[in-house]
This record gives sequence, C-alpha cells and structure tokens, in this order.
Amino acid sequence: MIALSLALAAGARAEELLSYTIVSDSIPASLTGFPGDAARGRALVLARTTTCILCHSGPFPETRFQGDLAPDLTGAGNRWSVSQLRLRLVDASRFNPQTIMPSYYRADGLVRVGRNFAGKPILSAAEIEDIVAFLATLRD
Repeated sequence: MIALSLALAAGARAEELLSYTIVSDSIPASLTGFPGDAARGRALVLARTTTCILCHSGPFPETRFQGDLAPDLTGAGNRWSVSQLRLRLVDASRFNPQTIMPSYYRADGLVRVGRNFAGKPILSAAEIEDIVAFLATLRD
C-alpha cells in the first residue's frame, strides 16, 4: 500500500504549482486546502527518493543509515508550527540562502536541478501537506 501511495505521488510531481501566501516565516494555509495524512508523510520522510532521511535523522529506529548533514527531526513539531514547517519544505532558501536543503515546491530560480525535475517541483502539494502533517507529530 505504501509503495502504491508513493508511486501515485511520484506521478503527481508534474503538477502545476498552486499559489500560496507567505506570512512572516510561514505559509498559513494548506497548499491543497486539506490537512495532510501523517502516515503517508512518514513513508515519504523515510523514502530515500524524497531525500529527507538522506540528510536528516530522527526517531526512526527501524531505519538504518540516517543522515547527519541536517538537523535531527526529533521534536520538529515542538520547534516549528505547521505553517512554519510548510514554508521550510516549500522553500528552505527563504531562511538561509546558502542552505543545501532543496526547495521542494518551487520550480523557478533554481540552480543545479536534475533533468527530471527541471521546471517542476520535487514534491506535489499533497506530498508537502503529508510530510508537514507527519513532522507536526514529532514532539519531544
């Protein structure tokens, strides 16, 4: 079921970017108009294709070879609100222009973009919302 969910999500990556409004350090409204699914978000965070686990570690004892280039995701739901998490995923460069974290829901003004992702977001709006829903559950 998770594999099917990820396969369907991968097909959604070619979607047009939906508009959103940034307020201060956050995107208050869901990109899809609906809350994400935390179970699907967990699967995406742990899938090596979305790269989260390649750079981040977290409370995932079953997952070997977690990254250490980026902050541990443990307690992410305490450190940031849902709205702040959303903007961090959409465009992390708004917080640090030198970040190595990809802008997952942006298609313009990017450099060193893989051929498969040129002109389209890495993640769909639904995938962003799913990951946000999961990260919000990570509390100390």
